[in-house]
Order: sequence, then structure tokens, then C-alpha cells
Amino acid sequence: MTSPPGPRAPDSPTAPAALPNNATPGAATTAAQAVGWLHTARFLTTAPRLEHLPELGVPEIAFVGRSNAGKSTCINTLTQQKRLAFASKTPGRTQAINLFALGRQGTTDAVLADLPGYGYAAVPRADKIRWQQVMASYLVTRDTLTGVVMLVDPRHGLTELDEVLLEVIRPRVEAGLKFLVLLTKADKLNRSEQNKALSIARLQTGGGETRLFSALKKQGVEEASLLLWQWAHPEPPPT
Repeated sequence: MTSPPGPRAPDSPTAPAALPNNATPGAATTAAQAVGWLHTARFLTTAPRLEHLPELGVPEIAFVGRSNAGKSTCINTLTQQKRLAFASKTPGRTQAINLFALGRQGTTDAVLADLPGYGYAAVPRADKIRWQQVMASYLVTRDTLTGVVMLVDPRHGLTELDEVLLEVIRPRVEAGLKFLVLLTKADKLNRSEQNKALSIARLQTGGGETRLFSALKKQGVEEASLLLWQWAHPEPPPT
């Protein structure tokens, strides 16, 4: 989870959408260009409640996962920034949604939303219930939510709480919400174990998008970056 500085005024969402470095309008975006686009991420604001979230009118991609799934490390790796997102000293204590703007300075063409981790045993039950309600409401009602990235430690697989979250967003996924499971810490598994973890996760998610990811080995970084770019910049329908 993150503990960023206080909120600042958001960039203008009405400026022309930013392209990755070296990208040109109408050209196919490469993975390297998508990586460059994510590198533009900067802190936008933090919101302890849904009513505090700004209405920016741009695609929003949420990162969710258990407190020990490596969510902060994943965000920092994708954005090539060491402390854009950083874990609380007491996992599970930070209960706020943190937004990061994407796009060239002065523009915002998409937003990353870092949701607090869930499932940490030291958090009081009342706090867990309250935050689960806020989280569920965000995932169900946020109009600009375009995609959800769930971080899962493949050594443990999808837990009961992960499956509950899947059920919460299933209607939106069936209606077109993008969804990706990133199996973090993939470097801790051998090739056979990685393939097995992928197969199990795909079964648990009903054949959804599932990828291996390692911050240490940079495995899956370009693939995930390109997918997020495509979520935020869908191809226009053919005329």
C-alpha cells in the first residue's frame, strides 16, 4: 500500500491524450513505447472515501491483491520508479485509494488506482468490513474503471478473498471490464511450477487473462505494459 504526500491539484484530463515516447498517432504501439508511457506515472491524489475521488473522465486501471502479494513492487516495476508506491510499515493499515496520473506532464490520459491490500490478519475486524464495503462499492460503481489487475502470489494461488473479489466484479467483467491476474514473484518458481500455477489460475478465473510477473527478473513487464496501454487506448471500431 502507499503512503504518499498530500494531494495536489490534478493534471488537466481534457488535454490531448499523451502518446508513449516515439509513438505517432495511428501507428501500432510497441511494448517499449508502452513501458515509456507507464514511466510517466506521478502521484495524483489519495482518497480515504469514494466521494473524495476526483472525476477525471479518463480510463482508470485498478490494482488489487492481498497485502503480501507484491502489489507495490509491481506498480513500481511497471512505472520504473522506486517509491511511487510503497508499502505501509504495518501491512493492511493504510486504507485509502491512491491515484497516479499517466501521460506527458500537464496531461492525464489514464489513471492507475492503487487499492489497499486485503486479508491482513492484524487489521481489526470492523476495519476490514468497512474497507471491504468501500472496495466493493468502488469496483462496482466507478464509472471510469476500465480494467482491474489482481496480484496473486503463485506459491499460494487465488485465496478465498481473491475469489470473493472475483465474484464482486464478475458482472462488470462479463459486461466488458478488462481483467488481468498477474502471478507475482514468478522467479521463486521453476519453469514447471510456473506452468502449473498458470494453468490453475486460468481455471480459477474461468479462462481469464493470466500472466507471470517477476519484478526481480523483469519477467512479464513489457507484456503487461502493452496490455494496460491497450486497455486505456482501445482501437476505434471499424467504420
